[in-house]
This record gives sequence, structure tokens and C-alpha cells, in this order.
Amino acid sequence: MAQEKLDFADLKRRMDGAVSVLKSELGGLRTGRASISLLDPIHVDAYGSTMPINQVATVSVPEPRMLSVQVWDKSMVGAVDKAIREANLGLNPVVEGTLLRIPIPELNEERRQDLVKIAHKYAEQARIAARHVRRDGMDKLKHMEKDGEIGQDEHHRLHDKVQKLTDETIGEIDAALATKETEIMQV
Repeated sequence: MAQEKLDFADLKRRMDGAVSVLKSELGGLRTGRASISLLDPIHVDAYGSTMPINQVATVSVPEPRMLSVQVWDKSMVGAVDKAIREANLGLNPVVEGTLLRIPIPELNEERRQDLVKIAHKYAEQARIAARHVRRDGMDKLKHMEKDGEIGQDEHHRLHDKVQKLTDETIGEIDAALATKETEIMQV
């Protein structure tokens, strides 16, 4: 009865969403090879809002260590260039009209350390998102107990179930981070 009020499927879906976003962001951290997914996390200030780069330009990989960004609207070239430079990916585009050529630098030890820091930042954001979902579930449990919908024993049982779900999600986040860190640091 009480589980109908506290939707564990929704909590799990939201926590899985945090893990999914993390894996997508980590996929954008490349280890010295050009990939169009490298620019996926970049958003451009365009037409009064922020848009993913792939909504204002075509991204391609003409060479193994080069990305090419063909901006559709000439007035957006500056904004796309700025977004790429400010994304903390260590990329410096070369502008040629509406085409931006982005050489992918060799990864030196310092750059690898920077990428690991960025990966840790992404992982912490995912952990925070999972904790927010946990807090929402715990708040719902408190309200249910206060309103007399569940007893104290049921509250504790459901509390433990929400905590277990949170711990599993954070474990998944930590595992994804460890895998990416190993990939980045391999020479």
C-alpha cells in the first residue's frame, strides 16, 4: 500500500538518469583521438538561448586528430568559437570563414591530469543529482508518516530501501569514473 505512494520506479529512473548523463559526459572526454562526441557537452549561446553545438553546426572528423565544425549561420561563428574555447577541453579552434578546424592535441601528463579532474567534477555532479533524488524520496516518506499513511516501522523499512538504491547508484557512478580515469591515464 505505502509503496504505491512512494514510487520507487520513479526514484530509480531519476537516479539512472544521473548515471546516464555522467556516462554521456565521460564519453565526451577523449583520450587524444578526434571524435564528434568530444563536442557533445558544449552548448552555444544562440538566438537568445543556449543550444547544443550540433543544433547550430555540423561536426565531422576529417582526420584522426582533427575535428571540423561547419557553422550554418555566419553570425554564430564567434559564439561557437567562444563556447569551444570556454568548455575546458583544451581545444583551440582555427576559424576559416564559417568552418572551424580544431586540432586535437597530444595528451601530455598535465592534460591527462586536467581530464581526470574534469571527470571527477562530472562524477560529483552525478552524485549530487542522485542525492537530490534520495532527499525527495526521504521527504515523501516523512510526509507519509506525519500524515499517518505509514507507521514508523514501515517508514524505516522504506527509508532503508531508498538508501540502498542511492548507495547502488553512487557505486555505479564511482565505477564509471574509475573506468574513465584508467582510460585517460593509460599512456
